[in-house]
Amino acid sequence: MKITTIAGTFFGAALSLAATPTLAAMGNAPSTYGVLPHDVATAQALSLFSTQVSSVYYNPAALARDGRGELTGGLFHADHTLRAESLGGAAPAQRSGSVLDDTPSQQLLLGLKTDLSNLTTFRHPLYLGFMLGSERYAQEMLAFNAETSEFGQFLHYGRQPLFLSIGVGTQLWRGINFGAALRLTLHSDAKLYTETNLQGDTRRERLDVTAEPVLRPILGFHVNMGETFCSVQDCWMDHLDIALGYRGYSNTRVRVDAEAEIPGTVTGPGLELAIRAIDSFQPEITTLGIQYAFAGRTRVGLTGEYQAWQRLSREFEGDTVRDQAEARFRDIVIPRLGLEHDVSEHFTVKTGAAWERSALRSTRTPDVNYLDNDKLVLGLGLSVVAHRLPFMAHPVQIDVGYQFHHLKHREFDLVTSDPSDPDPLETVRTKGEVHVFAGSVTLRF
Repeated sequence: MKITTIAGTFFGAALSLAATPTLAAMGNAPSTYGVLPHDVATAQALSLFSTQVSSVYYNPAALARDGRGELTGGLFHADHTLRAESLGGAAPAQRSGSVLDDTPSQQLLLGLKTDLSNLTTFRHPLYLGFMLGSERYAQEMLAFNAETSEFGQFLHYGRQPLFLSIGVGTQLWRGINFGAALRLTLHSDAKLYTETNLQGDTRRERLDVTAEPVLRPILGFHVNMGETFCSVQDCWMDHLDIALGYRGYSNTRVRVDAEAEIPGTVTGPGLELAIRAIDSFQPEITTLGIQYAFAGRTRVGLTGEYQAWQRLSREFEGDTVRDQAEARFRDIVIPRLGLEHDVSEHFTVKTGAAWERSALRSTRTPDVNYLDNDKLVLGLGLSVVAHRLPFMAHPVQIDVGYQFHHLKHREFDLVTSDPSDPDPLETVRTKGEVHVFAGSVTLRF
């Protein structure tokens, strides 16, 4: 019992140094909610076509659609109320109410877009975009949590790790733009060696912690059909846009190797521990969208988003926290519909909707007990452009966005791999809602 306690202490100390222990999940803020208020308000349906700096994450090709520079700062708040109501079982848990998770996600957002063509001799427009998001309004850079749970834990939502993406966009030919970007995630390693006694007194400690940046690709195409095929005269395709975006899979990872020797009890190579855990997994995402502008004032967009979640089943096989869960995932397609309407030259209203099927196929994931639901996503937002402000030489844009997630009821069995415990421990019905608020100020130059 003493050795087990000491080993647990070693692992906890190393993990605390490698990552901040908070509630995180297998989702991330950009793909779960959206980056800027425009993405939040349209349920990401029009994100492929947005000329704002958040396009560096969704479709870097769109950076080339607007030649102006841009500096954006914003705040983001997601309020979760995720419930798991007991339906009974062999050993039902003693719950304090039905709310399983109500931890908010709060992010500071910073973005910059600029024209790099003056740095080259080609004079061909080349636009750089940079987007940063940091949890708890920049007080928390790395949110990480990997654990088992008797009460169940939601696959998505919770606090999010540092978000960073940088890329470029340019025009290839008449009406055809291409862009490429990189998303940065962190993989952390911790190595610990110590000698100890059974009372937990240590000596000759050695600790090494490193964090390695890992880059994942983002690619995008954008085609204005009218400019490409009807450049000589007007035609019905003048207001038709088609876009394609690809984002590679990513995750954050912590690897902990610990070795403890207890003189006279456990000698070299000592008590060895090896922990591997991943978090904030984003699958490969391929998105195809079409947008049409009516009378130049109303824009309607429809996108289909393919998310390849089956890879996570293989990722969990090498995860020492979740390898016993036998979790099975499926690839999903998310339809998104969005609308923008220019009320005047100063005001634009936005709305959007999406239906997201759960990627979690399993209703039993022993010990880990993951919970996930199909959900309806609705968004609403407003943009205000001030063309003349004191001391400002260029227009200033203010955006606000709201998003609501309704989680459809779903039942899960909470189970354990311990053969001495009943099967199932409990059957629960999960549901909930999420309210997302976002605001940003954009300076164009």
